[in-house]
Amino acid sequence: MKTVLKIMVGTIFSFSSAAAFSCASCGCSLSSDWQNQGFSSDPGFRFDLRYDFLNQNQIRSGTDKATTWPVDGHEQELYTKNQYLTASVDYTASPDWGVTVQLPYIDRTHATNGFAFDGSDAGASHTHSLGDIKVIGRYTGLTTDHNLGIQLGLKLATGSHTENFNSGALAGQSLDRGLQPGSGTTDLIAGIFQFNQLSPDWDYFIQAMAQLPLNHNDGYQPGKSLNVNAGIRYAGMGTWIPQLQLNGRISSKDSGVNASPDDSGGKTLYVSPGLTWSGSERLRLYMFLQIPVYQSLNGYQLAPKYTVSIGTSMGF
Repeated sequence: MKTVLKIMVGTIFSFSSAAAFSCASCGCSLSSDWQNQGFSSDPGFRFDLRYDFLNQNQIRSGTDKATTWPVDGHEQELYTKNQYLTASVDYTASPDWGVTVQLPYIDRTHATNGFAFDGSDAGASHTHSLGDIKVIGRYTGLTTDHNLGIQLGLKLATGSHTENFNSGALAGQSLDRGLQPGSGTTDLIAGIFQFNQLSPDWDYFIQAMAQLPLNHNDGYQPGKSLNVNAGIRYAGMGTWIPQLQLNGRISSKDSGVNASPDDSGGKTLYVSPGLTWSGSERLRLYMFLQIPVYQSLNGYQLAPKYTVSIGTSMGF
């Protein structure tokens, strides 16, 4: 039962790269696997490799799709296709303490018609580089069951924020800061979580995590964000573990002379069915589909119709 419970609660938290999911319209709070991200009481190392794909190809404003252009003062973006490969290394020092380091690689293509709608400020880009590293510590000694914990860490300014447009009238000019592989800022990460059993075969989790930029860089600061996740999963199918999550996100507007505050920030809610396969105590595979059920976005922003995440976790 302890082994099954560890696998079940292993589907709780994955906090993806902030640079990869910097806007309110992205599905950025998906949780993949407990032991993938280090939430395990077994001492030792664990390695996780996760791939995420989302194509932001619909412009939304408020709670609706935007269908009429031009709109004065707002950019008509065409699409932003994102692929992320995130490697995570976790070390559990004891049942009470642990730390996770996350390193994202970002491959992103983007195209825009600009603000003028006559081709004079249209452009396209393709960036592919390392993003911002995260280092997150955790403490689970608040209860004897180790099912209540806190997290504290930093997102470091390791990703590039000086990439340019590759083609079109904007070729050679700086890419929008919200589209850069890195934000250029150091952010504080703080969270709290709890998980427990509902029955021998069912368990649940709840989690809240905030990310707060600590500085501006080159006239830009991303908005503050709060992610709230809740999920339930079933352990009565042996090695196959189905689950269902709700992932909510609230983010404030970006700020600075190089930001686009009118077209950033908002509120989103996603439903995320997933499945984990446990090949052994040391090897797990997982897959999730994240679907938006509510989006309220400031201004005009590109949003995805769905997000796909697949990954593997290995213990050492």
